[in-house]
Amino acid sequence: MKKTILTFGLIAGGFTALTMSITVPFEDKFGFNHGLLLGYTMIVLSLMMVFFGIRSYRDNVSNGQITFVRGFAIGISITLIMCAFYVVTWEIIYFNFMHDYLDKYSAHMVEKARAAGASAASIQAQIESMKELKVKYENPFYNAALTFIEPFPVGLLMTLISAAILRKRPQTGLPIAARRAGHAL
Repeated sequence: MKKTILTFGLIAGGFTALTMSITVPFEDKFGFNHGLLLGYTMIVLSLMMVFFGIRSYRDNVSNGQITFVRGFAIGISITLIMCAFYVVTWEIIYFNFMHDYLDKYSAHMVEKARAAGASAASIQAQIESMKELKVKYENPFYNAALTFIEPFPVGLLMTLISAAILRKRPQTGLPIAARRAGHAL
């Protein structure tokens, strides 16, 4: 089980780290809204490894059988590895290369509010909120926690769906039709 988890977790994490490293630095160039869509698309693609990891374990290690609980354990473990890569990659990018990210994002949100016709008080409240976030974001633990909750719910959902779809219980004795009919083979 550990080999399957590590293999698929490292593939998912490596894909996440690579795609984040390539796309995040250019997010302000192609738009934060498009960046959000692209980011979650990459998260979903990375987390496809949850499905493939559970299926690989079922087919190659567990003789074609797996319970929901075992599938869930494998899937959530792959998700946690991927999330760890996601957090570490973001921490490196943010603190070393894009420390101005929140300034750019804040300016984008204020401009978006102005374009939508928000009141001056509403815009000022948003500016103050972004200033508070920036102060909190300087704490690497707060930053990591906030970053972790981006991909984790997607991974949890992917794990639940994959474990449910891929579960196969061992066949016991007679076929169902024979058991219902009360026949012995």
